[in-house]
Amino acid sequence: MSLRRLGPLLGLAILCLALSLSSEHFLTVDNLLNVFRQSAVNALLGLGQLAVIITAGIDLSVGSILGFCCVLVALMLKAGTPPWLAIPAALAAGTALGMVNGLLLTRLRLPHPFIPTLGMMNVARGLALVMSGGFAISELPGPFRFWGAGAIAYVPVPILVVVLFCVLFHLFLTRTTPGRDIYAIGGNKQAALLSGVPVNQRLDMVYGMSGFMSAVAAIVLAGRMNSGFPLAGMGAELDSIAAVIIGGASFFGGVGGVGGTLVGALIIGVLRNGLNLLDVSAYWQTVVIGAVIVIAVWVDVLRQRAAARGGR
Repeated sequence: MSLRRLGPLLGLAILCLALSLSSEHFLTVDNLLNVFRQSAVNALLGLGQLAVIITAGIDLSVGSILGFCCVLVALMLKAGTPPWLAIPAALAAGTALGMVNGLLLTRLRLPHPFIPTLGMMNVARGLALVMSGGFAISELPGPFRFWGAGAIAYVPVPILVVVLFCVLFHLFLTRTTPGRDIYAIGGNKQAALLSGVPVNQRLDMVYGMSGFMSAVAAIVLAGRMNSGFPLAGMGAELDSIAAVIIGGASFFGGVGGVGGTLVGALIIGVLRNGLNLLDVSAYWQTVVIGAVIVIAVWVDVLRQRAAARGGR
């Protein structure tokens, strides 16, 4: 258990050490703040994905919901809607799309969450393209941009948003009955059901949370980029899954924590940043990230096999 928790942190430390020796620009304050800022979107998506993966599920639609909410909030702002109204509307829309994933899974009794979330991945992306006409909506109001490009006491706001939600998710998962139910469902769904856990309601909630966090990430990204673009979040589902698995969660469910997911998101962010500093092609960066995901899943499988042998 200690290796599962400390392994990702140790990996992040080794990666940072290697990059600091390889590039003199890596350990500068500006670059590290840039890494944290760029990792914020994946960290927010990862928190929602974490709740899903703990239940032994998966959400392939987080990137597309992010793109949809990005376009929606930008269109509302350009139409004159004040940010205090546009932001809650985008959060509600993201939550609703996530809830649809959960309802399709639980009410239609589909065999695996891969099916509804794959469908939603295409539906949400298609809606984003239809609403925007395939073009980015730029020049958003200054008060809205604060959430992605602003700073408080020199600390970028996206970092503060991530810290806030990390605290909230940690308290939810470890200090509340629904949070403990999520772990129970991932550990043994049938046993949780027999113990009185409202499994369907909890799964609906979990996918709604994932949609909500996709919307939060969309607000941060749109504010940082000063635009809502329909292709925002392309491939983000893979990065969010990688952050959760690298952070020590298990595809088999019942295991995972907020701290590990945050470290996993930072590992991916540091890796991308380091490869950019070393002038590695973006194509090869994709290869490296893919290899990291495969290795993380392989390690998870080895842990499960070792646990199974130890339980005999």
